[in-house]
Amino acid sequence: MRKVSCFVLLSLIFCISAAAQSTAANGATSADDAKPKTPVFRPTKAQITQVQEMLKSKGIYSGSATGKYDTATRAAIRIYQKDNGLKSTGTLNRATLEKMGVELTDSQKQIPISPNSYASNETSEAKTVKTAATTSKPKKVIFSATKGQITEAQEKLISGGMLSGEATGKLDPATRAGLKKYQEMNSLKVTGTLNQATLEKMGIELTEKQKENATSQN
Repeated sequence: MRKVSCFVLLSLIFCISAAAQSTAANGATSADDAKPKTPVFRPTKAQITQVQEMLKSKGIYSGSATGKYDTATRAAIRIYQKDNGLKSTGTLNRATLEKMGVELTDSQKQIPISPNSYASNETSEAKTVKTAATTSKPKKVIFSATKGQITEAQEKLISGGMLSGEATGKLDPATRAGLKKYQEMNSLKVTGTLNQATLEKMGIELTEKQKENATSQN
């Protein structure tokens, strides 16, 4: 009698365990079925043919328009993508077809463009804005003294005892040394160059171009 009771108890435990596993498996299957699958974008044969013809007209592809997704076609697509701000994958995704002006099918229009279709995850429009912002930034103009200004400055340095020799109009080492002495004596930044501040302190007239550049930098 005791053996029969043990057998019944073990059978009951086994049934409960099997039922629990079956419920868990069914639950997992239901969860998997409920999870939406991401549609895969695939170009049609007609689209591939159109792309091959377009790439051939641009000199990127030298094969025939067969409508086949072969190695040469993928290589040409990579070149096109690289030149047009797209991620160079060699695949005809939605972003590439739209950039090429190829008409999408109704089912393809239902598949959104992947953000990874663009180079560095940037759209061409964003790159254009960034480039425009960089281009519009004014360039710093380097101040350059004329030969006449250097000659006049040398004459002032000679008369002040800070330079020996003649006024040659050349910014040589001796002239630079004299300028450093002058700048130090007049509380100017000691650079040894004949910059705008030094010329103005010496009372030497700036050229019109130098005045314009000074205004644009302020």
